[in-house]
Amino acid sequence: MMPNHEPDNQLALLRAEIASAAARMVAQDGADYGTAKRKAARRILGDAQANAMRDALPDDAQIEEEVRQYHAVFNAGTQPARLLRLRTIALEVMERLEEFRPFLTGAVLNGSAGEHDDIHLQLFADSAKEVQIFLLNKGINIEISESEHFKGPRFDAVETVSFLWHGEGVHAELYEEHDLRGAKKQKAGERPVRADIADVRALIDNEHEQSRTPSE
Repeated sequence: MMPNHEPDNQLALLRAEIASAAARMVAQDGADYGTAKRKAARRILGDAQANAMRDALPDDAQIEEEVRQYHAVFNAGTQPARLLRLRTIALEVMERLEEFRPFLTGAVLNGSAGEHDDIHLQLFADSAKEVQIFLLNKGINIEISESEHFKGPRFDAVETVSFLWHGEGVHAELYEEHDLRGAKKQKAGERPVRADIADVRALIDNEHEQSRTPSE
């Protein structure tokens, strides 16, 4: 008797539909992934079914790929320049904060950043106050909030400083130095989830090289 894969196929198609709808919200409105996927699920399934079918929600990697495809189709003329601007500003900020071992994360690193995205960094220092005082002494106005620890909800949330740099929003999560050991090892599939100064500089150099290479 042949196994019936139809329910699995239907679930995969449903996830793809929700991921596509969520990606449009991320790209067009700047929604975060969690909010976008839940709103997309309610829109497609209705409130009751969306609550009952949690396994129909796509993961962040699937939404990220859909965002990337959305930009390739609808924003091909503007998104590469926007991404380069954000990466260039991120590198400048990271160089200013070099003593705190900065890493770039999020959409600016993975290449899916668009009009509504900010720059997300992770810094590692003896204490969060050390970074805050450093920024204030540079005359930078900061706002302080909390972010989930990159190791997950089992770990305490970390302080996050937010500020503007050349008109772009920067959000820097402040970790203790011992967190750095686990941070360097994490990857999402084949893509790194964080990049140091040298990595970001290489990304920018590669983008400049591609822009100078004539398309065949």
